[in-house]
Amino acid sequence: MSAPLLDVRDLVVRYGTVTAVDGVSFSLAAGETLALNGPSGCGKSSTALAVLQLRRPTSGEVLFEGVELTSLTERELRPLRPRMQPVFQDPYGSLSPRHRIRDAVAEPLKVQGRWDPADGPARVAELLDRVGLDPAYGDRHPHELSGGQCQRAGIARALASEPRLLVLDEPVSSLDPSVRAGVLNLLADLQDDLGLGYLFICHDRAVVRHFADRVVEMREGRVGVTSG
Repeated sequence: MSAPLLDVRDLVVRYGTVTAVDGVSFSLAAGETLALNGPSGCGKSSTALAVLQLRRPTSGEVLFEGVELTSLTERELRPLRPRMQPVFQDPYGSLSPRHRIRDAVAEPLKVQGRWDPADGPARVAELLDRVGLDPAYGDRHPHELSGGQCQRAGIARALASEPRLLVLDEPVSSLDPSVRAGVLNLLADLQDDLGLGYLFICHDRAVVRHFADRVVEMREGRVGVTSG
């Protein structure tokens, strides 16, 4: 059996005297969707931040593609970060209001030193098309797009880094039901095409049952029942 894409072991995250995540463990295979489900404040988002190393855990291990992340320096983490990308709840808040959509999608390529002035604009157009957006929308600012369109742009931005793992933190909770279904279908298609692993943070049981391969229930920072 191949090693998991993501392996979280006895994760603990504290904020001062408050323990937000208390000994959480789970694993995720490439091409699989694992949902963290539970009420607001149960530690789901803190777990996601620790997986991404955007919040360093107090203790425990996070192995991504076999590499233990928590002991790495920020410099050592840098080449791994493109391979694990977040998609956040607020589609407008995750994109700079000052930047056009095409610039937001291009930014990861430029930061990672992969921007080619000759081919870059075509790559951005390809990414927008991949998520179901007319490439002409690249000329618009986030406030000129609907919530669903803006979330698709955020997904295109994440895909620009050619990730293996997407950490989806309530990615459809702010969208209307009809729009929500379209974004979830897009994510399912991308997973089928690209073999992505999804860590799916969600409080909505109906969405989780429809979308996830396995579900980890969280309560008060701890893992309860895991179902598949």
